[in-house]
Amino acid sequence: MNIIVDFKNDFFSILNEMSPYLLLGFLFAGILHVFFPQKYISRYLGKKNKKSVINATLFGIPLPLCSCGVIPTGISLFKNGASKGSTISFLISTPQTGIDSVMVTYSLLGLPFAIIRPVVAFITGIFGGILINKTEAGSSSIEPESFNNNKLKNNTSKNPILSMLKYAFIDFLQDISKWLIIGLLIATAISVIVPDDFFTSYLGNDYVQMFVVLLASIPLYVCATASVPIAAVLMFKGVSAGAILVFLMAGPATNAATISIITKVLGKKILFYYLFSIITGALIFGFIVNYFFPNDFLFKETLDLYGGHEHHLLPLWVKTASGVTLLLLIAYGYIQKLISRKKQLIKLQNTNHPNPTKMPYITIKIEGMTCNNCKNSVENNLKSIYGIEQVNVNLANSSAAIKGENIDLEKIKSCINSLGYKYKGEVKKS
Repeated sequence: MNIIVDFKNDFFSILNEMSPYLLLGFLFAGILHVFFPQKYISRYLGKKNKKSVINATLFGIPLPLCSCGVIPTGISLFKNGASKGSTISFLISTPQTGIDSVMVTYSLLGLPFAIIRPVVAFITGIFGGILINKTEAGSSSIEPESFNNNKLKNNTSKNPILSMLKYAFIDFLQDISKWLIIGLLIATAISVIVPDDFFTSYLGNDYVQMFVVLLASIPLYVCATASVPIAAVLMFKGVSAGAILVFLMAGPATNAATISIITKVLGKKILFYYLFSIITGALIFGFIVNYFFPNDFLFKETLDLYGGHEHHLLPLWVKTASGVTLLLLIAYGYIQKLISRKKQLIKLQNTNHPNPTKMPYITIKIEGMTCNNCKNSVENNLKSIYGIEQVNVNLANSSAAIKGENIDLEKIKSCINSLGYKYKGEVKKS
């Protein structure tokens, strides 16, 4: 019974500590999404030079994209003209950090780590992009698709404030809520189950810890924000600051799905340089942090604050209210998903009985879509194909209803596969 009580107490303690900063991070995420839309980014990433690499890295660092969302976004940029170097820079820097994860890093790991994290993401992103540009001969981007500019211009909301709030606290939160809860549960389990002296007793060498954490991080699926509570618990268990930095870099940026998609779309050679950049950067900066900034220096303020059970900036009621608000928003998001799923099913049923006087349509199956970023990526790229007027993606049953004239299934298949998803064919009407 004690372990259950401890688990509950630790879970809500971690949740309440990070919630105020997470909610603020979500708000910044909404601002970035509405006022710095993706459609304006790709024009700065197309050239095979250092400027495009730096631009891609700078664009990627603050973007609040989860690990699964960054892949279709990055591949979409590549498909629409970004160079391989700038694409890899984006794919390296974006999942390592984000405005939301920086805020949470500050709340749980302190100001020094909140500064170090985006700096390291910036350096490794530039290193990876320049490495690709130096080693790739010839043109490094594919021919961009032709876009219907009228559609892009009209794809803005009449009320940007509502769009900002909807993206921040509904769409984006829905994308990461599952992995956020999983990250909290893992952190709580480590806190309750693992003895405080486990790492110092069995993995006392700081550099052994770094390699062990690296091996565990590469296949692990964890977003930048969800990785922070796990890192915070590892800090309290005595894991070195360098090993924690390795986890925060390699965990969000590498996982089995990412490795698979990069191999398929960009090739094994690009995958090698991608992993080489992340692993090399993680280990080098892990060594630097351990050598110049030991735990006592980096985490002194954080350990003192948590040891006193009180944060110097926020009163308990603010943290508790934020924790409750976050849980209510997550619950609301799941309710909205259920409602949206029912609406999508009704819409799909209606498209199976079309009005013959209306524009032709088809329904196709797509494998690999997991979040709203995947949905938006597929819809926007399919709409860029000549003749397609409307695309409605249904994440619940992995399908897309497409309206248009002279629809070319081969172009649709090529577009979907180039984004890293898998085209599974047309759904036959009953």
